[in-house]
Amino acid sequence: MSYSILALTLLVFVVQWATQGAVTAALAYYPPLTAIEPWRMLTVALVHSDSSIFHIVFNMYSLWVLGPLLESLIGRARFAAVYVLSALGGSVAVLWLAPLSIVVGASGAIFGLLGAFFVIQRRLGGRNVQLVVIIAINLALGFLIPGVSWQSHVGGLLVGAACAAIMLRTRRADQQRRQALLIAAVAAVLVAATVVRVLL
Repeated sequence: MSYSILALTLLVFVVQWATQGAVTAALAYYPPLTAIEPWRMLTVALVHSDSSIFHIVFNMYSLWVLGPLLESLIGRARFAAVYVLSALGGSVAVLWLAPLSIVVGASGAIFGLLGAFFVIQRRLGGRNVQLVVIIAINLALGFLIPGVSWQSHVGGLLVGAACAAIMLRTRRADQQRRQALLIAAVAAVLVAATVVRVLL
């Protein structure tokens, strides 16, 4: 799943470059369009800044390093759920905290993976000082560098951590239905938060 997402995102970036911004404009997230084009809250994770290659390089390198490791711990379907819901969580945070901004990138989803891995590693008793430093530095950069959506980072981080906490507490075979319902509840909360903000 990790490599499939990576390949798809790279393909979209090539198409972005080939269409000179048309795909970027069609898939980027712009909160005022949420009511009529809600899919942008997810497609935002597929498009990156076409003015600098460093944006997609950083995100895809993070996915390449962290994705397979996390996927091996929680499985393909759960990994996909964390990635997608974290991307959505990032967009919901942007909708509430920066409603007039235009956002591109998979950073919300990537921070969701970081949040999930932190929760799992801590539960398993692993040393996570380095991971905390990485998360802190990247969060700080979001606040310090103009044009970086720290809102998306925070939203994705919180959703990824919440999903991992649910998965850890419902690991037994007889708890799988409960796990699915709780993950669905996270999705429902994000959708509800979106609807409430749009109607305000």
